[in-house]
Amino acid sequence: MRDQEIGVSLETPIKIQKLQRTLHTKAKGLPTFRFYSLYDKVCRADVLSFAYASCRANGRAAGVDEQTFGDIESYGLERWLAQLSRDLKSKNYRPQAVRRVNIPKANGKLRPLGIPTVWA
Repeated sequence: MRDQEIGVSLETPIKIQKLQRTLHTKAKGLPTFRFYSLYDKVCRADVLSFAYASCRANGRAAGVDEQTFGDIESYGLERWLAQLSRDLKSKNYRPQAVRRVNIPKANGKLRPLGIPTVWA
C-alpha cells in the first residue's frame, strides 16, 4: 500500500527541518531582509529527494507530459534526481506548462486546478 492509502505522513528529515528553521528565524527576525539566493537550497540532493517523496506520497495525476512516478522509478530514481539537480544547477531546467482541469464544487460551479509535471 502507498503511504496515503494507509494514512502515514512523511516526516521531514532533520537536515531539512534545520534549513527551514534557519530560514524562518532569519525571515521573522529581520522582516526587511531579502533572500536573494535560495536557488542553491532547492538544488540540494536531500531537498530534491524529500520533495519527490512528498509528491509521490500524494500520488496524483500526471501533468501535460503524462510522466508517472512509475516511469521515473523505472528510469532510476537516483539517476533521475541527479539529472534534475544537474539541470537546476546549470540553470538549464525549464518547467513545462501546467495541465488545467476543472473540479466541481458543492455549489455546482467549477474550480480550476493546475496539475504541474513532476519533471520532464
